[in-house]
Amino acid sequence: MIRKFNILVLSLAATLPAFAMDAAQSEAKQTVPLVNGETLYVFKDGNMAKTNQFGRTAYLAKGEVVQSVDGQKISTVGNEVARLDILARKGHHN
Repeated sequence: MIRKFNILVLSLAATLPAFAMDAAQSEAKQTVPLVNGETLYVFKDGNMAKTNQFGRTAYLAKGEVVQSVDGQKISTVGNEVARLDILARKGHHN
């Protein structure tokens, strides 16, 4: 019985990262995968934020040029670090 419970808990824990950025993806107008494993989030108001290759919110310099996986170069607008971090944590209260 305990073994089945442990398997259930571990399988649920493995799926949590999949839902961590769900609020951010629904809030963003577009998500763009970048060449170095990062992801660029373009919000409806035109501002942008990015996550690093580990899914953590990363600093985005104003006017920074990033390259998408398909080779397109994008000049960034805004640095919505706090906004993306709040959306990433949404629904994960202690």
